[in-house]
Amino acid sequence: MALSDPLGDLLARIRNGQQAGKSSIESPASKLRANVLEVLKKEGYIRGYELLADGNKRNLRIELKYFEGEPVIKAINRISKPGRRVYSGISELPKVRGGLGISILSTPRGVMSDIEARSANVGGEVLCRVF
Repeated sequence: MALSDPLGDLLARIRNGQQAGKSSIESPASKLRANVLEVLKKEGYIRGYELLADGNKRNLRIELKYFEGEPVIKAINRISKPGRRVYSGISELPKVRGGLGISILSTPRGVMSDIEARSANVGGEVLCRVF
C-alpha cells in the first residue's frame, strides 16, 4: 500500500519507538527519509542509521538515542503536510523553543537544519520541528 505522507510515517515510527523504549526501529528507505535522518544524526538526536538491502526491498535501521533513560527527542512534529505545504523565507523562520530545538527544511541546496539554512541564507519548505 502506498503512503500519502512517507515523512510523516517516519516521524510516527520514531515517536512510537522511543515511547516503547526500543533501541532501534526500521522504516522503508527513500532519499528524503535518509536526508532527514542525516540531519537528525548531525544534530545529535539519533545515534545513527544504516541502509539495509534485502533483495528488492530497502529499509533504514534507525538507532534511537536516550540520555539517562529518557528519549533525547522530546517532541517531533510534522509542519508541512501533503494537504498544506508551509514555506518560509530565512527572515521569517522562527527559532524552535528559543533555539533549543531545530527545524528541518527542504531547500534548493538540499535538506538541512534551520541553523545551516540561516548560515547559507536560504529558505524553503519547513518539513518538521524537533525538540
